[in-house]
Amino acid sequence: MKTIGIVAEYNPFHTGHAHHIKETRRLTQEETAVVAVMSGNWVQRGECAITDKWTRAEMALAGGVDLVLELPTVWATASAEGFARGAMALLDATGVVDVLSFGSECGDVASLAELARCLNSRDFSQTLRRELGPKKSFAQCRRQAVEQLLDQDAAALLDSPNNNLGVEYLRFLPARMAAVTVPRRGAAHDGEAVGEFASAALLRQWIRKGDMSRVFPFQLLPWKGEPADLTYMERAVIARLRSMPAEEAEALPDSGDGLAARLLYAARQAANLEELYSLTKTRAYAHARVRRLALYALLGLRTQDRPSTPPYIRVLGFNRKGQALLRKMVKTASLPFFVKPAHIRRLSSDAQTLFSLEERFTDLFALCFSTPRPCGLEWTTNPIIIK
Repeated sequence: MKTIGIVAEYNPFHTGHAHHIKETRRLTQEETAVVAVMSGNWVQRGECAITDKWTRAEMALAGGVDLVLELPTVWATASAEGFARGAMALLDATGVVDVLSFGSECGDVASLAELARCLNSRDFSQTLRRELGPKKSFAQCRRQAVEQLLDQDAAALLDSPNNNLGVEYLRFLPARMAAVTVPRRGAAHDGEAVGEFASAALLRQWIRKGDMSRVFPFQLLPWKGEPADLTYMERAVIARLRSMPAEEAEALPDSGDGLAARLLYAARQAANLEELYSLTKTRAYAHARVRRLALYALLGLRTQDRPSTPPYIRVLGFNRKGQALLRKMVKTASLPFFVKPAHIRRLSSDAQTLFSLEERFTDLFALCFSTPRPCGLEWTTNPIIIK
């Protein structure tokens, strides 16, 4: 039996994600188990997830995943490179994943693998350094460097978000692991609904408006509970930035090139988050990077808080097939893993330090609801188990 590895946010899980799992199983042409490394309560676009990680793990298990592992916030909120590095390290550390599967706009794993080799090369590093400039974004410089080393068609693949993320996964793909990609169908990233598929961004919009009749056809489980929304915390974000010393802002991840100072200046004028992002963003500072930096400030996340590699594997949910994988991981995993939160006390001081950060991040996430949730959920919530 092959074990498929998937990296996802499932924010929320929808029919497109179920299609990806179904197509991956078809491509492997044999019995498979699916391990998903999933973002926790905070996501890469610099905001809170639409609902908590345990509810999203339950959705994933209902949609075909067998074992859900958490991608800690320090990687889940990173740039594409950091996100992929942390997630692939966790998939590799399980010792059970044979094949990585991801969605892409192009559907051509060979072309994306060629791009990944290019980005990992010494020639690319040298070419990129020549392209970098004060009025150019990193993405623009990277694209121009790839165009010089490969060609225009290869560089154009980086313009699509799922291609771009897939290339990052492939950059960190272990030698023992194969890779497949499933072409995206229907709704584009952040696009409108098409047929039986709707983008996660559109579903989040409908859920936050309470338009559940439009959401239901695209979800496998009925929605439950209040949706989380960062707007409940926007004054807290701005207050944090207005009171933050410049040296503390400079210690935030990815805060270089003058971005930290610009964000602090914008916070002195902004009345809400969208205004904060708009005042900070320039051609050189991508919108997503600005959002992530503001989130880091709220969370109190510093550059030194992100370890070079994950110190543990945390289980968020599993079914019977996933339980069998966990038994196998007792022998194969290169990192300690735990199911019950109390078991973190058995692990190293580095592992407990990261978990204590996660505890703080979850306590802040609890304030992103119209009815704030209590502190301590990181310790009191057990994994989702589907018999």
